[in-house]
Amino acid sequence: MNSEVTPYRAVGHEPTAPARRTLLRAGLTGATALGTGAALGATPAVAASPGTPSPRAGRRRPTTPAEVLRELSAGNLRWRTYRETHPDETPTVRESLTSGQHPFAVILGCVDSRVPPELVFDQGLGDLLTVRTAGEVLDEAVLGSVAYGVLELGIPLVMVLGHQSCGAVRAAVEAEVSGERLPAHIQYLADQIGPAIDHTKEGDARVDATIDANIRAVRSRLAAEPDLAAKVAAGRLAVVGARYELISQRVHRIA
Repeated sequence: MNSEVTPYRAVGHEPTAPARRTLLRAGLTGATALGTGAALGATPAVAASPGTPSPRAGRRRPTTPAEVLRELSAGNLRWRTYRETHPDETPTVRESLTSGQHPFAVILGCVDSRVPPELVFDQGLGDLLTVRTAGEVLDEAVLGSVAYGVLELGIPLVMVLGHQSCGAVRAAVEAEVSGERLPAHIQYLADQIGPAIDHTKEGDARVDATIDANIRAVRSRLAAEPDLAAKVAAGRLAVVGARYELISQRVHRIA
């Protein structure tokens, strides 16, 4: 990820959707906040042309996958060099977000408390639509949340963000080795991660390799979703995998 490019921001998204999507958008950006990145206002988001100036301190919203990657990379550089700017937290920004949201990236990350996307990418309110599950495990709720960001909010980039020393991946690997079942619903997570386990390595090396393999598997599943695949084919969406290193605090792409 190139981190030397000046970031862009704006608050626009794709043209107005059909009537059913307008109703859905109004419901999900209205008075009840339904998830990370949801707006607090009672009115639906108002479309703006891509690249138009934002009421958020004059910043511009990235409108292409490449621009989003540059913005995230620049933010991660600020994070790992302790030069965070904590953008989009001012009273003016908070007030502007009561009428709608225009995030520019969907981040599907792990629930691990050490890897909050808004911090590791130095982004603020209304910038990222974040979905977090242990080990980035997919289910229908996660797929629906990602699809909402892409299809209803016009977000041009989905990132599957894994991380070093993932406890969910380690649990899946160790459960397979021991043959013991994990407690309650944790076994479900292990079952979902299981197909990605790298059997060419042993011990900690197996866990580390499986973290990468799991990121690739989740990314591939998302990219194969028909509605998302159509946007990828048209060049309007990128679905990428990335990994956060706890030691260096760097995010890097997983090919």
